[in-house]
Amino acid sequence: MPLRIATINTNGVRAAFRKGMGEWLATRDVDILAIQEVRASTDDLTELLGPEWNVLHDAASAKGRAGVAIASRARASIHRVEIGAADFDTAGRWLEADYTVNGKTLTVVSSYVHSGEVDTPKQEEKWKFLDAMEARMGELVTQRDFALVLGDLNVGHRELDIKNWKGNVKRAGFLPRERAYFDRILGAAGSSVDCVDGTTGTGLGWVDIGRASAGEVPGPYTWWSWRGQAFDTDAGWRIDYHFATPALAKLATNYTVDRAAAYNQRWSDHTPVVVDYAL
Repeated sequence: MPLRIATINTNGVRAAFRKGMGEWLATRDVDILAIQEVRASTDDLTELLGPEWNVLHDAASAKGRAGVAIASRARASIHRVEIGAADFDTAGRWLEADYTVNGKTLTVVSSYVHSGEVDTPKQEEKWKFLDAMEARMGELVTQRDFALVLGDLNVGHRELDIKNWKGNVKRAGFLPRERAYFDRILGAAGSSVDCVDGTTGTGLGWVDIGRASAGEVPGPYTWWSWRGQAFDTDAGWRIDYHFATPALAKLATNYTVDRAAAYNQRWSDHTPVVVDYAL
């Protein structure tokens, strides 16, 4: 059986469970679940998921904010939480775990990138985090045959990834400089990459499973504002990703965006993204 791995920004895991996350999880046969915006304690998370799950949780420094977790059926052999400079607070935004699957080591990362805000300290924190993320992904792709970075990365990489992209080119989440990080991360390993912001960088070789699976089509989107008619008109953003190393990407099947059937059936403003990996 393939390993089923999902990612979801819950926008607060306690609220998500009250609205139906538990019912979704009970039907999806997920083996590893990456969660962002936990906004709860480890005890809360463990109680909600139940004893059949092994839970790793890195809470944010500020109570009730951010928080990333990885829940798995099998226990991780080791986990790590720090990236970037020692004086940069990444708590609640980056959690790595190593699993042994049929004799192979699989590294899974749950990541929650800052949303940012143009010309504010929030955007400066986002630049710092994207720098650290790019550097760590450069290390991982050379150290691991099988690695997977999951999560709400808060950047729409291409015009296909945002319904109303023309109105967002000067907003955080679709700034050319932000998108350039993804140009480099997803560029062919070692190649010279012409980035959307006019700079040139070096490709790291990661594979965007969503785009590889869906092809050159709009979306499929993974986040819609609670406000207005965004969900009903599918005016969304694709900002929740599975980024896989090339060897792992070859084993990926059944990429699925679990979009709710109706607005009133949503339990987060994001939706789960689920992929099977034939490890």
